[in-house]
Amino acid sequence: MPVLWRVLLLWVAACICLQVQAQEALIISRRETLTQETKEAMDTKSVKKRSTTSMKMVEVHSLKVACTVKSRFSHTVITSKAVNNETFSQETFFEVELPKTAFITKFSMEIDSQVYSGEVKGKDEAKKQYDKAVSSGATAGLVKPSGRKVEKFSMSVNIAAKRSVTFVLIYEELLQRKLGQYEILTRVKPKQPVQDFQIIADIFEPQGISFVGARAPFFKDELFPSVKRSKEKVQISFSPTLEQQKKCPGCNGTIMDGDLIIKYDVYREEVLGEVQVANGYFVHFFAPSNLPRVKENVVFVIDRSASMRGTKIAQTRDALGAILKELHEEDHFALIMFDEIIITWKDSLTKATKENVNEAIAYVQELRQQGSTNINDAVLKAVSMLVSERNNMRLPERSLDIIFLLTDGVPNRGETNLQKIQENVHSAIGGNMTMFCLGFGNDADYSFLDMLCKKNKGLARRIFLGSDAASQLKGFYKEVSDPLLLEVDLRYSDNAVNLTNNHYNQLFNGSEIVVAGQLRNKDMDKFLVEVFAHGNDNDFKVQGNANVVNWDKLDPVKKILGNFIERLWAYLTIQQLMDKGDIGTQEEKSSTAAKALGLSMQYGFLTPLTSMLVTKPESGGVQRLFIADKLTEDQRQKAEKESGLDTMTDVTDDSADGLTFFAIDAKTTPSTSVSVRSTAAPKPITHLFLYTGLFPVFIILFSHSV
Repeated sequence: MPVLWRVLLLWVAACICLQVQAQEALIISRRETLTQETKEAMDTKSVKKRSTTSMKMVEVHSLKVACTVKSRFSHTVITSKAVNNETFSQETFFEVELPKTAFITKFSMEIDSQVYSGEVKGKDEAKKQYDKAVSSGATAGLVKPSGRKVEKFSMSVNIAAKRSVTFVLIYEELLQRKLGQYEILTRVKPKQPVQDFQIIADIFEPQGISFVGARAPFFKDELFPSVKRSKEKVQISFSPTLEQQKKCPGCNGTIMDGDLIIKYDVYREEVLGEVQVANGYFVHFFAPSNLPRVKENVVFVIDRSASMRGTKIAQTRDALGAILKELHEEDHFALIMFDEIIITWKDSLTKATKENVNEAIAYVQELRQQGSTNINDAVLKAVSMLVSERNNMRLPERSLDIIFLLTDGVPNRGETNLQKIQENVHSAIGGNMTMFCLGFGNDADYSFLDMLCKKNKGLARRIFLGSDAASQLKGFYKEVSDPLLLEVDLRYSDNAVNLTNNHYNQLFNGSEIVVAGQLRNKDMDKFLVEVFAHGNDNDFKVQGNANVVNWDKLDPVKKILGNFIERLWAYLTIQQLMDKGDIGTQEEKSSTAAKALGLSMQYGFLTPLTSMLVTKPESGGVQRLFIADKLTEDQRQKAEKESGLDTMTDVTDDSADGLTFFAIDAKTTPSTSVSVRSTAAPKPITHLFLYTGLFPVFIILFSHSV
């Protein structure tokens, strides 16, 4: 046989093998355990092996996502029905990726007209019940880390021949405003065309929606969402037909693979903000506009130890160069590099003139890694520099002092006791500075950094390894680079009780302060608000009766999340109690944990203090108990490290390119509907789309195995 023909035949054979492998990877999933039916078949060897090419996938008959946002409070319901059209039982998987800031409130499966629902219990009580059931095959780990800002809830179940299962998952969260926008992100990945596919997002904001935009990789040709909008309401619905979802006529591949992103903001006309009341609860949204920026004095403390070698140090150089360019001329800054030795660029803080910034950028480009990690002395050096500058009156009186720590590891030189370092730093700062910490990769001790920041008016953020690490660094700095108010106190009349946190250390441009509480007197049209803070030039003080939106009158039949303000209050209270417990004494930790647990149980939230127990049917009439736990950030990091998820990737986007904007017209009636085809972003509001956060996220993945 000629050599050319031999080569050609080998190439064809290789292509066929690769294709078979790809098909198996797509439609076959490995099962942790074998069903009794399969075991018997293997023992007797009487069942022929089924061909993967002839076996049909479990059909995803319907997939519906309904996201209702009412005054920033998001309530998402995911419903999906899977059908087994085969003559034998198959296993199907239901997987949902949701924001790590969200609380699951319900999960259920309906099989043969019987509903199996998850039950939220206190973690200790659930563990006792779970441990008791372990001998009969209980399974843990329904919730696992999946992405930078999401976690995955998964459940598998056997579907009998010619039967179906319907899954329902509900979760809730308060959307956070970052850089002037709220975001809803829905990850669409059904893996096959779905007969009844629908995504609906209903947004209702009484303040008025100032802009709304959306995009997805599958928005093309004639495939675009339908939009209904008025000044206060927007409905975005997306319902592609079975044929529209297919990659090609007659094939089973789907183009529905990507992220549907919705971004919006609201009007803010009142300096006091807006108060909304319903059913004896209130919420106050405060984000004044057109305030002058407070000056910053920033000391960047950069880890250059040996573990920062390679890509980490290169990305740090790139990010620092970009961040330094963002400094305002009235700001002051300093650079500290550390391994076991502490090195300063200059002995004191320098004004951020163009000349000084360029000199600092050139210095940063020479940054090289070496040595061990002495975090304690490096941070204390930053504190002493700021204290010295303050004592010598070389910094503006009304300005914010910030320490910006970037590290990828744990201290192994100098003081290495983590608690002692926290005490040293907290004592040195004395409540006069703000500290932000960035933990680079999974070797950084996030729990330590988080505590360090919480005790010093700041917050910690994990930086994930990957090609966009520099963008993550720059994105975080962008969030905190424009302070508008410091030491913000929000006060209310005696009618408001059981308040969530009403003191905030800073208010940054593009963010929002949210305070919720209960009302002694439900019947009210006026609401006294007082806000005191430090501004750029003068003290900020406003008081008066805020505009009140009374939902009991606006929506008397409570058709749309009737008790949403009460649930928003519970959501905020639980989160803030857990944060308070992190930095409190042992007695305070026990007290706050008990209160947070009580609220979690009362409102059915799956939180780090509760567990969800799910009983599911197995073949042969056997039932197994599953347990789902909400992960803390520290637990997420450990799980990622153990599973090798060091470079988790999510959608990141710093521009408005490709967004379809839906114009909001006050004269437009709510029934107006349009199908939008333009994907060009209007230039006047492009600057509003510089940051992408992750809010409601899901993946529905159905697969099976023999």
